[in-house]
Amino acid sequence: MALDRKTPNDLNAFWMPFTANRQFKKAPRMFVGAKDMHYTTAEGRQVLDGTAGLWCCNAGHCRPKISEAIAKQAVELDYAPAFQMGHPAAFELANRIIDIAPEGMEHVFFTNSGSESVETALKLAIAYHRARGEGARTRLIGRERGYHGVNFGGISVGGIVTNRKMFGSLLNGVDHLPHTHLPGQNAFSKGQPEHGATLADELERIVALHGAETIAAVIVEPMAGSTGVLLPPKGYLEKLRAITQKHGILLIFDEVITGYGRLGAPFAAQHYGVTPDLMTTAKGLTNGVIPMGAVLTSAEVHDAFMQGPEHMIELFHGYTYSGNPVAAAAGLATLETYKEEGLFERAAELAPYWQEALHSLKGTRHVIDIRNEGLIGAVELEPIAGEPTKRAFSAFLKAYEKGILIRTTGDIIAMSPPLIIEKTHIDTLIGTLKDVLETLD
Repeated sequence: MALDRKTPNDLNAFWMPFTANRQFKKAPRMFVGAKDMHYTTAEGRQVLDGTAGLWCCNAGHCRPKISEAIAKQAVELDYAPAFQMGHPAAFELANRIIDIAPEGMEHVFFTNSGSESVETALKLAIAYHRARGEGARTRLIGRERGYHGVNFGGISVGGIVTNRKMFGSLLNGVDHLPHTHLPGQNAFSKGQPEHGATLADELERIVALHGAETIAAVIVEPMAGSTGVLLPPKGYLEKLRAITQKHGILLIFDEVITGYGRLGAPFAAQHYGVTPDLMTTAKGLTNGVIPMGAVLTSAEVHDAFMQGPEHMIELFHGYTYSGNPVAAAAGLATLETYKEEGLFERAAELAPYWQEALHSLKGTRHVIDIRNEGLIGAVELEPIAGEPTKRAFSAFLKAYEKGILIRTTGDIIAMSPPLIIEKTHIDTLIGTLKDVLETLD
């Protein structure tokens, strides 16, 4: 039963994720409705969504086709076991994903989130080498400032310190590439920065240190989102692909943020012209409406497991809700919405306008860098001495009061609006943000 009041009677029980709980519960910010580009607050204010929820509502909010598909599926088949049984929607959704995936991606393993997609991809990578008789390949290579969800595998290969330091021993046999952020050389880049392709060569040093025969996979976000929108320098991903292929190492792209149109193509792999061996996705797969993720694999990875007696389980891995019927219905309706409304193409068409609007903030008070790609942008602020993150968090609160939703990570403001955004919305979002920044201490 839906809550019939605008404010819950007690905020204590819910321990909120990635939230300053004590601050929030003193001054709650509650959304009670949403439609297209806007949220509605408990006070009845309209807030322009500059973040697509949490990088996930790519088609906007409360879209009828998606809502109707969920309702229809829930009354026809609410749940079906994914172990040794199936239902048509999951197979159809997998086919639809492969239809828009980079050439070479041929199979889909369903999960329930980006974090689960990452864990699945890491396990597949290690198991793949073992299935081929190379069981010594267990080492995983991530990247500094990388975000790959919050499970133990994800934070092990991830490189955001605050996500790692509280949780003791992580996975053994993990190393990290350097991040690609070079502010001294690439500040205020429009799109891919010019400098930094040679950072990929660090993988050769790691290979020389550990031996290629011990390394299972390299996992990177093609464009790192949660750490503050760090773009791959021109030629960087191509070099990474070449080095991994040279040494028989699998390359995993974490496309949880960049997948499903965010950069103007179905996936960042197509936008950048580099195809990995596995891809992790979630978020935009169901428009954020129902939790669902998917790992895409090449035929080579998949087929390595399809050995032995046919009655035997090939991979001892999966989730109770893998390919859940209601989530699959949401995914199908979401992909149909993207296609029917041309939202991927729309993102590509709007990208130049978005870029110029975003870079118009250059010279605004406290702004030390601006970065963008597709319909993603970041505005980096000079931190307050001795009080990191405070300036950006103040901007977040003031922006909310002025009717726009932004996201902050450290002292970086990140924006990733729904792909249905209009130019007038972009003007409002950037104009309001400029006003907010000019008022900050």
